[in-house]
Amino acid sequence: MMSESSQDFKILLARIDDLADAALKTQNPQWTDFLEPPEREQAEAALRWKTGVRFNSFGGYPKSERRRLVIYPDYYFAETIQPELAFLEITPTAPGVSPSHRDYLGALMGLGIHRHKLGDILVADGSAQLIVVPELADYIQMNLTTVSSYTVKVEGIDPEQLNLPNRREKEIRTTVASLRLDALAALGFGESRTKMARDIKAEKVKVNWKPTRSPDLQLNPGDVISMRGRGRVEFREITGQSKKGRIGVVLVRLI
Repeated sequence: MMSESSQDFKILLARIDDLADAALKTQNPQWTDFLEPPEREQAEAALRWKTGVRFNSFGGYPKSERRRLVIYPDYYFAETIQPELAFLEITPTAPGVSPSHRDYLGALMGLGIHRHKLGDILVADGSAQLIVVPELADYIQMNLTTVSSYTVKVEGIDPEQLNLPNRREKEIRTTVASLRLDALAALGFGESRTKMARDIKAEKVKVNWKPTRSPDLQLNPGDVISMRGRGRVEFREITGQSKKGRIGVVLVRLI
């Protein structure tokens, strides 16, 4: 008799094989659900023997535990693949309450959602941030109203808003001629001002989580600059002004 784990392994490999065939047939990337590390290792080992396809994995942040595999034809431009992930924040409306990871997971699965549709759940200070398949994001926002008897609100967030465990900060103290977005973002992300201005005009940059196309937007202390895949930079403070009129600023990049 085949054990349950052996049967699950067989089903997983069959599914991976089907997705690889679909990627070749449709000439488009195909996505798995979220996989635990042992499942992902098995799937990746099988894909290395499959001709004509490549693969990558995305979990929402570099050290995520649960990740989705994307399988695509080996001639496909991998740089064009956008992670099929959605990000939600779940916050109790009553102050001072702290549901646990198990409470949040139980409430989500109580909606009939399978665990494989959910990525990591990051719990801190009572609230939780959730990574989920995009097709369930609206459903969760509309139907998740309580966690462990506490009323909650659910909002969509950007990936750069994730409060990651053990996240490091890099402080940047410098001077600028003005508090323009392109100048501060270029310093914060280590890019040239010209390239940053192009990225801003292409709507790749957000200020306080809202898109902008204005390189000359004037920023204030407390503003947050974010770029998908690059993290975020916080404009912490103004430290003064030099005799030549340059403005001293403190930026903090979250790495």
